[in-house]
Amino acid sequence: MNLLLDTLCKERKVEQAREIFLELKSHISPNANTFNIFIHGWCKVCRVDEAYWTIQEMRGHGFLPCVISYSTIIQFYCCRCDFCKVYELLDEMEAALGSTPNVVTYTSVMSALAKSEKYEEALEIAQRMRLVGCKPDALFYNSLIHSLGRAGRPQEAVRIFEEEMPSTGIPPNTSTYNSMIAMLCHQAQELKALNLLNEMETSMICKPDVQTYYPLLKSCFRTGKIDSLLRQLLDDMVKKHHLSLDKSAYTLLIHGLCRANKCDWAYCLFEEMIGKDIMPRYRTCCLLLEEVKLKHLYDAAKKIEIVMQKL
Repeated sequence: MNLLLDTLCKERKVEQAREIFLELKSHISPNANTFNIFIHGWCKVCRVDEAYWTIQEMRGHGFLPCVISYSTIIQFYCCRCDFCKVYELLDEMEAALGSTPNVVTYTSVMSALAKSEKYEEALEIAQRMRLVGCKPDALFYNSLIHSLGRAGRPQEAVRIFEEEMPSTGIPPNTSTYNSMIAMLCHQAQELKALNLLNEMETSMICKPDVQTYYPLLKSCFRTGKIDSLLRQLLDDMVKKHHLSLDKSAYTLLIHGLCRANKCDWAYCLFEEMIGKDIMPRYRTCCLLLEEVKLKHLYDAAKKIEIVMQKL
């Protein structure tokens, strides 16, 4: 029964799933997972009151709501930035038996607060988690490092990365390094960021991805190291790590090169992305078109205009 109900709820057919449940429950006894399926389904169709009611129904059938039951509703409120409701549910979970928030719950709330630029509140969630004795994991540390960086507390982020994570036996992953590199680049500490990149390259645990390079590429335009460092980074991405540039990376490079008066190079990248069937943004085409016309590169301008007609 649960498999059928889960399939229907994932397809947003929660009312149909409910009708089937009412027909079958006298023949097939529900379990805790049955009610968690409905809680997720009601949240998926934005009927959170029904999700709350399902928790009460769950109790009526002799099952205590678990961390999954509450965390699903918390995630619903996080997506809507209704943090008053989130805090109410966290209080209820911490006071209830058998539904204490876990590291996934706290990390979800912390990440949602950081996404809403409520960085100090995000850090308070991290402290709250520590006080109840919940052990962190790599995803928690990734979110914490990001929040510390955005809150203007890079020294604490470095301490977490260099001291606390090793002491707890949790190795950094690619996302951890990416958060650190982005933070250091934002703080104009490109040399330290490059040192971390080198550390990743020799690591047996994780390797760089396109997101690792994104803040480093951006910093090249800020520092003017276009002909030296930028070329080296792009060369390493392709030849050393076999990475392909995505739409965001191409956009960053083309815009940066146009502003640096290097539209020949920008146009080469434009042709490269078109050759990979990656369609540029209209704004990118407009910027590049203006630059190539200033350079009297009319053949290039014509090709850009053809692409723009397809957007």
